[in-house]
Amino acid sequence: MIVWLNGTHGVGKTTTGAFVQRLLPDSRVFDAEKVGEALMDITPGLPATDNFQHWPPWRPLVVETARRVLDYTGGTLVMPMTVLVEEYWREISTGLARHGVPVRHFVLHADRATLRARIAGDTVLGPDSPFRLRHLEPYAEAARTWLHAEAEVVDTTRLTPAEAARRIADAVKS
Repeated sequence: MIVWLNGTHGVGKTTTGAFVQRLLPDSRVFDAEKVGEALMDITPGLPATDNFQHWPPWRPLVVETARRVLDYTGGTLVMPMTVLVEEYWREISTGLARHGVPVRHFVLHADRATLRARIAGDTVLGPDSPFRLRHLEPYAEAARTWLHAEAEVVDTTRLTPAEAARRIADAVKS
């Protein structure tokens, strides 16, 4: 099984994912961003883009890597990864389904003021990360048009990452 943690950059997916992994027996965290980083290391580089998810190989490589890891280890993969393009989500979720991999898709959500405050206080990318701020509107649009209908939404506005993880783990176990 895959527990996919979606949501905008800065909402707390990575932190929450680490807590979820501790709460689900026989689980591991797989950051699909590492697949994008591998593609970014190809020289000469792939065609220029502002997001490695736009490269056609990224999505099937994520599917293939996740399913191969699950074939090897069993258990659950916790995957904190923002996917805001519906077509890309469909490609990934359909690919996993073709391999018989069940996916529980959660979206970590917070109101805009909370997101801005978290991004302002970010110690990883630094305060007011332009990268994270640039994704607020695409996230809001995805949430309005398709994303929240495709996932179990966990409103983290007033939750700590540990509390959000507990809700997700309880939902997965039930």
